Amino acid sequence: MTSYKIRYLPTFEKDLEDALDYVALHLQNPTAATNLLKETEETILERLSAPLAFEPYYSKKERKYPYYRIRIKNYVIYYVVIENVMELRRFVHSRRNIGNLI
Repeated sequence: MTSYKIRYLPTFEKDLEDALDYVALHLQNPTAATNLLKETEETILERLSAPLAFEPYYSKKERKYPYYRIRIKNYVIYYVVIENVMELRRFVHSRRNIGNLI
């Protein structure tokens, strides 16, 4: 059984920070932001045990590594698996046009 590590790209970290700020400050709901962060962390750790066991996200772009998705509330995490690393690349609202972002 392969043991996977997590790598957070700066784009993922910025996306997550922006989403949490939006919920906490713009929507004035810091509790919801805290809950979103907690659920995001828990879901990532759950997926880490078998990140390749899910259907890849197919796009029109040719990619060296296929993207996978994790849905959390109104958001989607996009990640790739490179050897034994689950690389988290984007954290975006589900209504955004992802074709321009990944």
